[in-house]
Amino acid sequence: MAEQERMVEAILFASAEPVTVAELESRMPHGCDPAEALVHLRKRYEGRGVRLVRVGDAWAFRTAPDLGFLMQKEVVETRKLSRAAIETLAIIAYHQPCTRAEIEEIRGVAVSRGTIDQLLEMEWIRFGRRRMTPGRPVTFVVTQTFLDHFGLESARDLPGLQELRAAGLLDSRPMPGRDLSAEEAEDEDQIGQSELFED
Repeated sequence: MAEQERMVEAILFASAEPVTVAELESRMPHGCDPAEALVHLRKRYEGRGVRLVRVGDAWAFRTAPDLGFLMQKEVVETRKLSRAAIETLAIIAYHQPCTRAEIEEIRGVAVSRGTIDQLLEMEWIRFGRRRMTPGRPVTFVVTQTFLDHFGLESARDLPGLQELRAAGLLDSRPMPGRDLSAEEAEDEDQIGQSELFED
């Protein structure tokens, strides 16, 4: 097992991209168990300067979070995502797999081809399976590159509503038409009825 750990370690260090267990198996001699070697290797790197982390269904070495400040470097940001791209990316991340029509329904406006193309070019989203509905529309899902960039193991690790509200990224008010108190609901009914009738 120690030799298998060394092989897995060598492959992961040499690879620029996260590596899947299947890729490790294909590179290692027949009869090796890279999955077990990964478990041992992950324990061995706990508390070290680098950690073995899971990125989607692949594995990679990453700097320990508390040492990230050592790697910071001032760089010129060449491109910022537009508001439309950020909204589209968030919808795909939280509702994947979703079609262009579903994105447009949630956003309330049409999604430009350039927005989708930019996210595809950045390799933050990719095409998913086609829906078994009329027209067989293509779906979009987030990629391992997206998960890696944001330090997520899977899309399930995205922050929930409570976390987003706590961070000040969402209003703390309830969604329109939901969680109204009985008094507020009654007031709303009266307003709605007064609009229906003339004096």
